[in-house]
Amino acid sequence: MKAKFYIMPDSVTTDSEAFDKIVCNVLAQYYRNGERIQVYTSSKQHAERLDEVLWQFEPEQFVPHNLSGEGPQGGAPVEISWQAPRQRRQCLVNLTETAPDFARNFQHIIDFVPADETGKAAARERYRVYRQQGLQLDTAAYTNPEIT
Repeated sequence: MKAKFYIMPDSVTTDSEAFDKIVCNVLAQYYRNGERIQVYTSSKQHAERLDEVLWQFEPEQFVPHNLSGEGPQGGAPVEISWQAPRQRRQCLVNLTETAPDFARNFQHIIDFVPADETGKAAARERYRVYRQQGLQLDTAAYTNPEIT
């Protein structure tokens, strides 16, 4: 099991439009690599914002997704939820302030380090929890000039 933290550019804070676009671009990369993804948000409103960002992708870049409880039997390849997942998927995109108890049920976790101090502190704590759980950890700076 592994977790990868993407470090956001200096201008990208937790509740920004840029943050949501970066999250959607990252999860699109994992979807294109054949992953089934659970996106876990801290609120229904954040889940709905991400849903809207994904609907704005160009048709050739479309990512099949649904909000929890919607979509086909078994769900789309990407499910966005503010509740604990109901089905098994390979990848968890964690957008909450804490490391969820069910995170260990995934082969890998994608997490983010926003530029704001509160967000950084929460990310450090999640990193510590994942390390204590024995996950293989990795960090990478997110670089895409179109987003920031």
